Amino acid sequence: MAVLTIRDVPDNVKARLALEARESGKSLQAFLLDVLKRQADFSRNRHLLLTISEDMELRGGAGPEAPSAADVIAEERARRDAQLMGDA
Repeated sequence: MAVLTIRDVPDNVKARLALEARESGKSLQAFLLDVLKRQADFSRNRHLLLTISEDMELRGGAGPEAPSAADVIAEERARRDAQLMGDA
């Protein structure tokens, strides 16, 4: 695993984050790691949506055989969950 260091964090920002971490029953490190993981997942979702959009533009839109958005999201979530379970 990588180690990250963040410099020049304003004291008031650190204090707010530490308070939020305590309120959620986590250490500051665990809380910030969760924040980073959520951001990484969000980034992956943006990439997925961009890929879908580009694919639809190239193919002239979704045809009648296209899967529903709910199915696509469910498949991606299942893939992500399987990946996370493998990482645990």
